[in-house]
Amino acid sequence: MTSLATPEVQAAEPVAADAGRISLADIAKAHGVRFLLATFVDMTGKPCAKLVPVEAADELENGAMGFAGYAAGLIGQKPQDSDLIAVPDLASFTPVPFIKEGLAIIHCDPYVDGKPWPYAPRVILKNTLARLANKGMQAKVGAEVEYFLVKKNDDGTLSTADARDDSPRPCYDARGVTRMYDHLTSISDAINGLGWGNYANDHEDAAGQFEQNFNYADALTTADRVVTLRYILNILAEQRGMTATFMPKPFTDRTGTGLHFHLSLWSGTDALFPADAHDDDRGLGISSLAYSFIAGILDHAPALQAFLAPTVNSYKRTGATTSSSGATWSPRKASFGGNDRTHMIRVPDNKRIELRSGDGSANPYLAIATAIAAGLDGVEKAADPGAPSGPGESRPDAHLLPATLLHAVEALRKDPVILSSLSGDARIGAYYADAKEEEFLSWHNQVSDWEIRTYLTSI
Repeated sequence: MTSLATPEVQAAEPVAADAGRISLADIAKAHGVRFLLATFVDMTGKPCAKLVPVEAADELENGAMGFAGYAAGLIGQKPQDSDLIAVPDLASFTPVPFIKEGLAIIHCDPYVDGKPWPYAPRVILKNTLARLANKGMQAKVGAEVEYFLVKKNDDGTLSTADARDDSPRPCYDARGVTRMYDHLTSISDAINGLGWGNYANDHEDAAGQFEQNFNYADALTTADRVVTLRYILNILAEQRGMTATFMPKPFTDRTGTGLHFHLSLWSGTDALFPADAHDDDRGLGISSLAYSFIAGILDHAPALQAFLAPTVNSYKRTGATTSSSGATWSPRKASFGGNDRTHMIRVPDNKRIELRSGDGSANPYLAIATAIAAGLDGVEKAADPGAPSGPGESRPDAHLLPATLLHAVEALRKDPVILSSLSGDARIGAYYADAKEEEFLSWHNQVSDWEIRTYLTSI
């Protein structure tokens, strides 16, 4: 088995059901659930699951459900390693009868040999949140999940699922929303039925692109909900003959897909980002702690992009200079400012910051965990980000965001804070960096149509 340093924080051990506690089986039966999708994600964000009948819920809860971790995906295992054991978090129980009658999802923490597996993204986020809790703080997070609805043509190309959705500037188009009424309302009804508080459903900036918003929550709950929503979107789109994709840049000439996070720190019921009255001379109304949190993210921005923009395709989005709508909405420098969407960090009000450099391929557990770790480093050092930049501006010394995934990997390897932010073990960061370098080189080794067009008869 892989030798690892003891992670900073360990989740509770699985425990046997007893008469004084409501069991997973009890919860499932109370909701009319017949089958459970026992789910976790690997480091790429791929959802892995076993379909467990309610009759075996006690076995699942007591740690008897094993996975061959190496086969599951990028999660730090070798073929010879012990099984990953999926230990369900009962608080994450989510009935999804709109997918299949009698079905529920439950998010799980992978264990190996009786201990939380420190490579598992959900465990990584819980470890980061425990570190934050040790300092008397909690994180609340909102997420903006963007996606495209497409169809794959016989020749392998993609086209917009709604053939009439072809305007170069379709953002907020009422007609496009109406044509997708059945899909959008089915998603809205689903997440409102779950109590998430869907408050808007809109056509985004590119043809075929949509966003459906829900209320913020504690960081772990929001990460779970992003994973669940992606699953719901995929399945319900498939049922209508479409593909919901979170690929950052599926079309060269269109705006890419983001995954923006709204972050705030709290101490119990006290919000820590608002400044006391007349206590902020920089004009954003936020506290010195909030400025230090921002400074930490900006200081570590290049390395963070390995998690916020974790694919080869991500950098086709951040590297774009324009789109059919005239804007890319993806930052290229580590800047911050007020209510201005050109910055990496937007401060829309005094209660939160919006981190805008993440894209649709980001693993929400890893993205949130590393962003909090960066911000916390800034808080611990009382870092100062300087004055906010004006609209469309950035400081001359602001970090340029990486141009490719390989540049992001190199930045990660040079940043000991972020490299060590995954369960407190730099070897886990190095494992992730190696995998992402291999992903980049695998793409780089493929001969593309662009190369044929550019070089075939150039000499």
